[in-house]
Amino acid sequence: MKKTSFLLALFLIIVLSESFCFSQKEGVKPQIKSLSQEFIFDSASFPSCHASSIVKTKEGLLVAFFGGKYERSPDVSIYTSRRIGQQWTTPCKVADGLINDTLSYPTWNPVLFNAGDSLFLFYKVGPNPTSWWGLFKYSIDQGKTWSVEQRLADGILGPIRNKPIKLKSGIVLSPSSTESSTGIWKAHIERSTDNGRTWDRTEIPSDNKIKVIQPTLLAHPDGKIQALLRSDQNVIMQSWSHDEGLSWSEITPTDVTHPNAGIDAVRTQSGLFLLVNNPMKKGESWEVGRNKLNLYWSVDGFNWQVLMELENEPTGEFSYPAIIQSEDGYIHITYTYNRKKIKHVSFLINNTDKK
Repeated sequence: MKKTSFLLALFLIIVLSESFCFSQKEGVKPQIKSLSQEFIFDSASFPSCHASSIVKTKEGLLVAFFGGKYERSPDVSIYTSRRIGQQWTTPCKVADGLINDTLSYPTWNPVLFNAGDSLFLFYKVGPNPTSWWGLFKYSIDQGKTWSVEQRLADGILGPIRNKPIKLKSGIVLSPSSTESSTGIWKAHIERSTDNGRTWDRTEIPSDNKIKVIQPTLLAHPDGKIQALLRSDQNVIMQSWSHDEGLSWSEITPTDVTHPNAGIDAVRTQSGLFLLVNNPMKKGESWEVGRNKLNLYWSVDGFNWQVLMELENEPTGEFSYPAIIQSEDGYIHITYTYNRKKIKHVSFLINNTDKK
């Protein structure tokens, strides 16, 4: 009898242990609560806008984006809006591409980064992505006012579309990329050991036949860094670093369908990974596949599942998402809404995948 009881207990331990490991590997789908959706503005001084970035400051949320007549128009400038209480402020122009009284270039893809002692605004200026250059401004009052612009060093473009991440060691990794006039797209990482004051560059290896740009970075608990990349392969591509961004593996495909459009991802406080992506294949023109926008979740960065459908309209464009988590646990997502507005979605996650 004792032997039977012992074997039964051992069997239950093994079964429960295997179930626990399975739960840890596969995860239990998180539950979304306190969902809120709003537009940053209803009307503005510019007819078109795109490429938002969001950050949490000591005084609340701050969003940056570019706006003007249309993308590539010389009047396109960088605007910010601050959330005070439950209201967003009127978009305020904080940077432009004015060279002199008669010459102006469009601005592109602002990226906000809170370095702790100061807030950075990175952006690009130039006629197109093959010939633009990187600049930045900084703020010491949570984005209320900004310094004069400074140009980044030759070969350094700044975060090209998505936010930098700061490792436990203090090293800052900035995801960047280049687009050549010959049609070659390459991704690289810009690495800083002095909190964003100076940068070194490391390449992400890829075949010239595969276009990859605009990485987003995820720090894993074992110290590995995962770069997820926009690509022309109908799936998101990925690369890994095991040495805090000093070197990167050759890119490989994920199983996440993707139409060659902007993506962004974040690791939450609980260790869950979240990804925002247009879940469709590319088409003959650039806007094809951008009419759907999904939020994905993963416990390991390899296996991604849809958590929520953010948008789905046959003729819409919902693109270039940005995602962060603020200290109070809220997830914040912003994205382009039909090139007319910037939409903000926020929510909490009842995360049960971690024991």
